[in-house]
Amino acid sequence: MEISSTKTVPRALVWFRRDLRTADHPALARALRDAQAVWCVFVLDKTILRDLPRDDRRVAFIRASLVDLDGQIDQLSSGGASLIVRHGDPVDEIPGLAAQLDVQAVYIHRDDDPAARARDAHVYECLRADGRAMYGLKDHVIFERKEILTGAGTPYGVFTPYKNAWLKALHARPDILGDCGSDVDGSALAAPPGSIWRDDAAVPDLEDFGFAAPPSTPHDDSGLRAGSQGGEQLLAEFLDRIDDYDATRDFPATLGPSHLGIHLRFGTLSLRRLVAIASERIEGGSRGAQTWLSELIWRDFYHQVLFHHPHVVGHAYRADCDAIRWETGALADDHFAAWCDGRTGYPLVDAGMRQLNATGYMHNRLRMITASFLTKDLGISWQRGEAYFALHLNDFELASNNGGWQWAASTGCDAQPWFRIFNPVTQSERFDPQGAFIRRWVPELRLLGGKAIHAPWKARPAELAAAKVALGRDYPLPVVDHDVAREKTLARFGAKGSGRPVVDNGADETS
Repeated sequence: MEISSTKTVPRALVWFRRDLRTADHPALARALRDAQAVWCVFVLDKTILRDLPRDDRRVAFIRASLVDLDGQIDQLSSGGASLIVRHGDPVDEIPGLAAQLDVQAVYIHRDDDPAARARDAHVYECLRADGRAMYGLKDHVIFERKEILTGAGTPYGVFTPYKNAWLKALHARPDILGDCGSDVDGSALAAPPGSIWRDDAAVPDLEDFGFAAPPSTPHDDSGLRAGSQGGEQLLAEFLDRIDDYDATRDFPATLGPSHLGIHLRFGTLSLRRLVAIASERIEGGSRGAQTWLSELIWRDFYHQVLFHHPHVVGHAYRADCDAIRWETGALADDHFAAWCDGRTGYPLVDAGMRQLNATGYMHNRLRMITASFLTKDLGISWQRGEAYFALHLNDFELASNNGGWQWAASTGCDAQPWFRIFNPVTQSERFDPQGAFIRRWVPELRLLGGKAIHAPWKARPAELAAAKVALGRDYPLPVVDHDVAREKTLARFGAKGSGRPVVDNGADETS
């Protein structure tokens, strides 16, 4: 599916997927350069949508972003062109539409998700059998697949040397951040053959394909604004505070993160542009931009892990870790339900889970804390937590979610050392020192002060009475004792047959 021809074609189709914008869009730019007439399509994939809640926030975000994209296409074409939206299986819809429009080529951006790769291979074969081509370009990462390898020609398994190689490659190829398409003439964009939606609208209403508007989200500071227009607003706001990112990003009560994760996930903003902005700020001495760029490189890192090691979907990156005996049975199920609902008795853990359930967003520090708690305190498999996050996170993407969970569980690539276990109380005292985030999401504890809000079970009876908190009634007692759970985790990893000794250096914390 690599582009090898620059020959002009009469008609082409651009298949949008996780790239919902027209600016800096390599596939669209290439199609407009190659073809005399170009159509644009997005498929509401039934094979994905059928398993989602009817009020899924991501579907609403996609729908709103498609409206925004349709407007961009109209503007780029100087009027007359619009987005084609279909609802079905892309394996059927793309070859069928290509035949209806009689295009000679379909242009896409490559995807590293194994299921997406299988889907694209199937579509490619259908198109080829019909005498049509499909061309794939890079978009959602800066360096993909085999572009960053060790000196031995193997993929990296540790982040820091990967990051160094990544930065070296960027320094050698600064043009890789160049804008794709700013100089392209959009007059080749063609009007679709007709809409299948009510009122001849290009983009269907949520109800037209079986969904409904999501519920309102109290205390939502995640900045869930759809489309490139929403992404631009969030980016502008973040650039006002990016220089402080390194100092503020770990504190969930502070507006520190960029909140651009969902825009990277669905490509409403260009990653190349974000890296270019970060690089420019770094040249000006911004430590915050340097830290943010490192986070963007982590994203590339996890995508290359997924490409080279697709077994991580369903299995531990490290084969010996598949032998870990996680907790199962009725008690484990009860503990998992308590974790999901935000009623573990550990306030910061519960606050993070309640934020996720209410808004679809969770602060990155809390993702690490809640994942560590599930795997290291409750002893429950990372796969159950990974699936829960996949269902609820607005910015869910397989590579980062899988990589993050395996990092926390100490089963993955360059993971948290298995003998270093987050202490949820210490993490709470360190990253929510005033308890502001806890009070927002666990309001039953709002009157507790000092250290009591981080560990209510340690509070004096008078403190609890003054705060009108009865443990076990108003707020649960801890479902596990952290010190006891920690010892079980050390034994669990030491007994899994890896041959690695149990080494306890007393280090419960990481920064």
